[in-house]
Amino acid sequence: MANILVVDDELGIRDLLSEILNDEGHNVELAENAAEARIARQQSRPDLVLLDIWMPDTDGVSLLKEWAATGALTMPVIMMSGHATIDTAVEATRIGAYSFLEKPITLQKLLKAVEQALTRNVTRKAVPVPTLPIHTDSRVVSMKLASSIPGVLSTTNHLGPQSQQTFDLDKPLREARDGFEKAYFEFHLAQESGSMTRVAEQTGLERTHLYRKLKQLGVDLARGKRV
Repeated sequence: MANILVVDDELGIRDLLSEILNDEGHNVELAENAAEARIARQQSRPDLVLLDIWMPDTDGVSLLKEWAATGALTMPVIMMSGHATIDTAVEATRIGAYSFLEKPITLQKLLKAVEQALTRNVTRKAVPVPTLPIHTDSRVVSMKLASSIPGVLSTTNHLGPQSQQTFDLDKPLREARDGFEKAYFEFHLAQESGSMTRVAEQTGLERTHLYRKLKQLGVDLARGKRV
């Protein structure tokens, strides 16, 4: 049983999600806008937040940024929208959202996403993550990531013989971001042995959106299967 906060400006969706999650044994708090969500987040300390992107006062992505900037993003957040673009979904994931659900949300997808997010949250709390050493010589960041920590990229085990993954900071923001996103998707492809279905589930993107994103980044889909 978990404490789940549902943030959506549509009453019908709030009621539907609340009914489903209550039937699964969870405690559900409801908020119809960002202002109520801030209060509920502070008072109830939810284990998971289902957050709508398009809201009248402050949109969900802006609220997610606010929580991330203030250190309040201590719980997994699943974004929801029926009109979001691929870039919006990717941006939300980059900021810190756990996954993305496209409306109308099916019962199976909702329950699976909630279960995965809660499981990941428990694992994250149970395993202490050490501080990653960052070296800025020649404006290149070199991050040694522990392969023993679930969900952490280890190029030794998954992407070849190198023990470090480097990102050149002497680039325009968009190029630097693309480099990180490419490494992110290559990691998940390797983790899931090239299975697009499982990669879509892990990254929170619909398969169509995922294919377009991988093509845009120039990711070699065959590489994941070889690894």
